[in-house]
Amino acid sequence: MLTKSDLVAAFRKVGLIEGDLVLVHSALRTLGPVEGGADSVIDALLETVGPAGTVAVPTHTWKIVNGAQPVFHQTLSPANVGALTNVFRLRPNALRNLHPTHSVAAIGPRAAEFIACPNMTTPAQPDSPYGKLRDWGGKVLIIGPGLECCTFFHGCEQWAGMPRAVSEQPVQLYSITADGQVIPVLLRHHVVNTWDQYPKLEPYLLEIGALTIGKAGDCDLRLLDAAKAAAWLVPQLQKDPSIILPEPSSSEP
Repeated sequence: MLTKSDLVAAFRKVGLIEGDLVLVHSALRTLGPVEGGADSVIDALLETVGPAGTVAVPTHTWKIVNGAQPVFHQTLSPANVGALTNVFRLRPNALRNLHPTHSVAAIGPRAAEFIACPNMTTPAQPDSPYGKLRDWGGKVLIIGPGLECCTFFHGCEQWAGMPRAVSEQPVQLYSITADGQVIPVLLRHHVVNTWDQYPKLEPYLLEIGALTIGKAGDCDLRLLDAAKAAAWLVPQLQKDPSIILPEPSSSEP
């Protein structure tokens, strides 16, 4: 059984340091038994980055919020991207933004500024949390899965102007704040689903020093330097988007 101390040691070994801004994708079950469960994982992340650091998780609802069911609630809508994200977002000191399909929650001194998302017209605008990961020197930690779950790469597709990265026609959605305010959002959603091709990027990201791989017990850890990854990937996609062409059966991560 892994303890919080085991996790802190593993997170530090893979490259997380005090003061980091990190967005965490996770499959909690891949860690196996953890003393204290999801809360211990969250506590370990917060301890690793320290009081000056900020930890965030995706709290996406793209599976349940769409044209047929267009309402997102900041507090009540559960995330569909893993058990840890729902434990995290319900912590008293966690802040969650209002993006109807790709919301993010964060804890730390930069949480409010990080999750602020004034332009919600696509899943990953440059001023979204994904753009801030790139611009603020943030990191992406993946606990368990491979690069297929890394939403940051969808941002790179948008920033590169990749054809059909998002839809031409928006869908009308509504975000409801914790205090009941209703905010209309016209969202252009992802069209070409490329997530199952992202593992192809791993050797290149390792080669340029944008990715490190470690372990927590038997569980794989991947730590991505967002700025380094985007500096390589965006120009690559502008030259040749076929490097992440999707399989016909792909679906949104």
